[in-house]
Amino acid sequence: MDSHDRTPNSYIQNFGYHHQEKQQVLDTGEQLMVPAEVLQETNKAVWWKFLVSGAVAGAVSRTGTAPLDRAKVFMQVYASKTNIMNLLGGMRSMIQEGGISSLWRGNGVNVLKIVPEYAIKFSVFEQSKALLCSQKTPQPFQEKILASSLAVAISQTLINPMEVLKTRLMLRRTGQYKGLLDCAHQILRHEGARAFYRGYLPNMLGILPYACTDLAIYESLKWVWVNLGFESNNPSGTVGLLSITLSSTCGQMASYPLTLVRTRMQAQDTVKGSNPTMRGVFAKILAQQGMAGLYRGVTPTLLKVLPAVGISYMVYEAMKNALGVVK
Repeated sequence: MDSHDRTPNSYIQNFGYHHQEKQQVLDTGEQLMVPAEVLQETNKAVWWKFLVSGAVAGAVSRTGTAPLDRAKVFMQVYASKTNIMNLLGGMRSMIQEGGISSLWRGNGVNVLKIVPEYAIKFSVFEQSKALLCSQKTPQPFQEKILASSLAVAISQTLINPMEVLKTRLMLRRTGQYKGLLDCAHQILRHEGARAFYRGYLPNMLGILPYACTDLAIYESLKWVWVNLGFESNNPSGTVGLLSITLSSTCGQMASYPLTLVRTRMQAQDTVKGSNPTMRGVFAKILAQQGMAGLYRGVTPTLLKVLPAVGISYMVYEAMKNALGVVK
């Protein structure tokens, strides 16, 4: 089929395939994606090189944007109508409490969880594709989105305890925990094993609006680029980066209220009187802060998307070259 055929049927048939191309950029600030290159049969023998490149790219990207990530969590938990905390004010408070290095609190576990998250997504996606998808080429969009969603859901289920630890370590006061293991021990001793799955429900519910919005915006932009004369399968670097940044931003905005509620639930021990249920957290935010309260901390979230995508892309390509991966 000609790549420039823009009839509705051909567009729908290639919908899922085009989205897979997007996944060459691994870290969008919130989501870690398996690159489409790893899933190609010709790359099976060197799959580990792509995974190493992706893991390093994600680690560098998250470390580079860690201050914005911590500021986001800080504002999500502590900002309110009576405590109107902007980005600069939040970062100033963190520096005053723990110094410049405190801006990277929680980054260690955030980087540590990249490898299991990445490996689980890749493995589950491959298994799901084999079990659930037909042998058609390209595979129908609904089959790929089903396999992808299952991969994300299972990986998030398994790494949810690390998400809780990351949130607690980001919000910790100086000297509160001796490290990752001490944090885990204190949570287990004082709150029980169930505490490691706080925020699980809004985390699962947030996958759908994020993925659907991200995908719809990205594919719409690709359709626009094609009609403007760009090659559909090989858009310029600037166009690709812009498309990924905008679609990821819209996806994060669509799921942001659920992300905020998840963070509030994971941070319960740091906020007195927190309600442990998702409905209770939603009700409390709306009652005290109104609809605007559901978007507390959105500024650092949006600011980190472009640098996260850019850093991830550059490091990923550099690592592939260093490992001798032939394009």
